[in-house]
Order: sequence, then C-alpha cells, then structure tokens
Amino acid sequence: MRIPRIYTPSPLAENQTLSLDDAATQHVGKVLRMQPGQVLVLFNGDGYDYPATLSEVSKKTVVAELGPRQLNTLESPLKVALGQVLSKGDRMDYAIQKSVEMGVSTIVPLVSERCEVKLKGDREDKRLRHWQGVAVSAAEQCGRAVIPSIEPVMSLADWYEHADGCDLKLVLHHRTEKSLASLARPARLALLVGPEGGLSEDEIAAAEAAGFLPAALGPRVLRTETAPVAALALCQWLWGDGGQANDYKP
Repeated sequence: MRIPRIYTPSPLAENQTLSLDDAATQHVGKVLRMQPGQVLVLFNGDGYDYPATLSEVSKKTVVAELGPRQLNTLESPLKVALGQVLSKGDRMDYAIQKSVEMGVSTIVPLVSERCEVKLKGDREDKRLRHWQGVAVSAAEQCGRAVIPSIEPVMSLADWYEHADGCDLKLVLHHRTEKSLASLARPARLALLVGPEGGLSEDEIAAAEAAGFLPAALGPRVLRTETAPVAALALCQWLWGDGGQANDYKP
C-alpha cells in the first residue's frame, strides 16, 4: 500500500511530536480516514521527508510522531522557470499540475496580446492561492519535497527581465525548425509558452530580442497546456534527470 505524503507549512524536526495544521488534519482524518498507528510522510518544502506514525486521530486533532528525517533526492539538477500565459477553464490547472510532476522550479503566470483571461485584485489573489494549492497537491502525489513557487502575474516584458538569470531562454513555437537537441546543456532554463492563439509575431520578435531562442517540439501545433509538459519532458531527458544525462548523480 502506498504511504500517504502530506504537505504541512509547519516547522518539522526529527523525533518531534506534532499536531497537524487544519488542512493536513482534514486530509488525514476526514479524506484518508487514517487511524492511530498508521504511517505517513510529512514534508514542508525544505527538501526533506519526515516519516511519521499517527498517535492520535479525531475530528479536530491529528497528532504525529516524527522519526529521523530523510533527504529527498527527487529534485532535478535542471532548474526550470516556466512562463505560462494564462488560459481559460482548467487548462492552467493542468499545466501547473503536470509541470510540477515534470520537475519545474518556478511558474510565472503571464499576460499577452492574445490572452483572454483578465485577473486583477482579489480575483488574482484567489487564483494564485488556488494554483499554489495545485502545486502542493502535485508535489504530494509525485514524491517531491520542494514546492515550486507560483509567482504573481506578470507582463511579457517583466518576464523577460525576470528570466535574465537563466543561462538558456527558450520561446516555444512551431514556426521554427530549431530543435531542443541542438542546444547546449544549461543549468538554469527559462521556458516561455504562449496562450491558446499563440504568441504574436511581434511578441516572438520581442522575446528573441530579450535573448530567448526559438525552439520547436515538432511539426504539430500543441495546445497551451500540452506544450509545457512536452517541453519539460524533453528538457529533463536531454539535460536533467530524465534519462539521457547519464552523468547525473542525485
């Protein structure tokens, strides 16, 4: 049976007795219906797993006894910042969830010329909290002990400046023949993914002027929520911990 992994923002320490926060208590007690004596793994984003045994489970309280912490080795050596233009419906949720599973480090929601989603004020704050929750759930599921951050919504111009620290910056679109495999291996990568209608020619030109290289994932046009997943899978294979980088050591 798979051991549940539960995120908590609480400080964690070896051999600690911990009363779980409200969200973790709800998940362990009411959703998973776990009982005293059962085991789980707690993590708070510090890169470690904390195996624990439940000592008390009630409607309002869940207490866990933590054992020795364990270094989690599932983080990729390739650090990827994803700039994803906002999309409608649950497409953004999907892009975030799968990108976390594929090892992304940071996700920046973007607005562009053809972006049909408008977020301001409380609505933006609510969506950012929701997307961070999606990232937490994805990390729980895939075994990561670091939670990728969801940054505030940015314009493309601000994203170009934000990505300056990356040694390789890519703008994905199908109107180029340059493949990922032709590029040198980076340590820090920025990916720019456009909206449903794609980035405009002016936006692609502006990205290239800011140091982004055009790169295609093949001859077919991918949906906005498919593109980051496909790109991350290929990048992890080429330069991360996905398979081809045989010299990778966790």
